[in-house]
Amino acid sequence: MYDALFNHIELKSGRTLADNERDVIMHAFHQKRIRKGEYFLREGDVCKYIGFIVKGSARMFTVDEKGHEHIIRFGLESWWISDHESLVNLTPSTYFIEMLEDSELLIISLPGARELRHKSRCFNLTVSVLDKFQAIAMQKRIHAAIGMTAEEKYSDLLATYPEFLERFPMNMIASYLGLSPETLSRIRKNAIHK
Repeated sequence: MYDALFNHIELKSGRTLADNERDVIMHAFHQKRIRKGEYFLREGDVCKYIGFIVKGSARMFTVDEKGHEHIIRFGLESWWISDHESLVNLTPSTYFIEMLEDSELLIISLPGARELRHKSRCFNLTVSVLDKFQAIAMQKRIHAAIGMTAEEKYSDLLATYPEFLERFPMNMIASYLGLSPETLSRIRKNAIHK
């Protein structure tokens, strides 16, 4: 289970983990299995962990006052899941994080991650790289929400995350894109006929 994390850290940091670093990382993370439909985090709970998805998938979403779900992000293998606002500020989360498949995760607390950054140069470099990618992804997501047509949102998703279409139901893809299922269906039908 830890090999996926080691490979991820080496890929992101651009460095090879020493054996003692591997041991330190193994002791910092804990294994967690969550079944399909169960929650990593529920709205109203304080987020206590950062999860690295070894196997499975997840969605982070909120529910509005009318009962409509709004998917903020998805998670796949080698992706990290957490509600950073809740985690850092120790405030109740406004999000749910639900596992969409039987999943295996490695989890770490925020204090554990901070301590690990001091003990492992590779992990510290990985976190720095991930922070940059996260900032870029968030900026692109905001741009898509406020500046793209429905067709452009779908095209961008196809170019950026084609695996989403293989792993997630279309109603969830529509929610993620901020579209109605009917609009997404029309866009997909038009794209096929072009």
